Amino acid sequence: MEAAVVTEKGKQLVKAMSDDAASDQISIILDELKTGVKASEQLLRSTRIGVTVGRLRSNKDPAIAKKATDLVGKWKVDVRKSTNSGASTPKTATANGTSSPANKSSSPAPKAKAKSSVPPEKRNCETDNVDYHLTGSENRDKCVKLMYDGLAFMSKEATEDLLHRARQVELSMYEAYKPESSDAYKGKIRSLFQNLKNKSNPQLRVRVFSGEITPDRFVHMTHEELKSAERKAEEAKIQKENLNNSMVAQEEKSISASLTCGKCHQKKVSYSQAQTRSADEPMTTFCECMNCGNRWKFS
Repeated sequence: MEAAVVTEKGKQLVKAMSDDAASDQISIILDELKTGVKASEQLLRSTRIGVTVGRLRSNKDPAIAKKATDLVGKWKVDVRKSTNSGASTPKTATANGTSSPANKSSSPAPKAKAKSSVPPEKRNCETDNVDYHLTGSENRDKCVKLMYDGLAFMSKEATEDLLHRARQVELSMYEAYKPESSDAYKGKIRSLFQNLKNKSNPQLRVRVFSGEITPDRFVHMTHEELKSAERKAEEAKIQKENLNNSMVAQEEKSISASLTCGKCHQKKVSYSQAQTRSADEPMTTFCECMNCGNRWKFS
């Protein structure tokens, strides 16, 4: 991470620390700092991120305190290695005969993100060897796994990026439908997983991973909104065809010139007949005035 990004993460941590209910957000930021920051003395001094994370070592949440302690320890090792590496940097001769550290102005190459060698259609937590135990809750960890499996299907993205997005989706899910033991939480996570794994809707996975569909938006999408554009167009076409097929021409009603409406006295009366009684009885005539709508029957 660049120094500006690390500084912003520090501000997010400070804000989250002021909210007693933000342990999950703190955990995510610590995970991002652990994977994204190659600590150096200059970086820690300029951003003061070490001071901020150090305060979390006494956090009341044991999981947060442990993560913060481990992260500070890791950074100390990184700084020590960086210092030792700088002291033993080979020197090269300059044009005037003096010596100077080789590649002094060059920056260390950014750490490449791990790409999976597994075929995209077979990717999941097991094949990618991903540790999805991030929340301290068995139920929530299983949901992180489901989201990872859904996002990783047919994907070529780095495992850590997929895990980060899966963790964000689960966190949004938990905030919207907690507790994790509720039927709403379990039902929604299964629904989203099935939609992510849908082979006919690959754009959903891409849009969720890229952030075009934010985690908060994703967990609140309805069944209709989760459908692909192609599926929506196909259903609209079928609905239109069914509507057209149901619109059959209505039989034109016969108008009697001999029947008079007893209500408006107009001779605009339509009629139909049906055998409603025994066969030896006369048919029943059903009448409707086309002028006022009055209806009656007689035998």
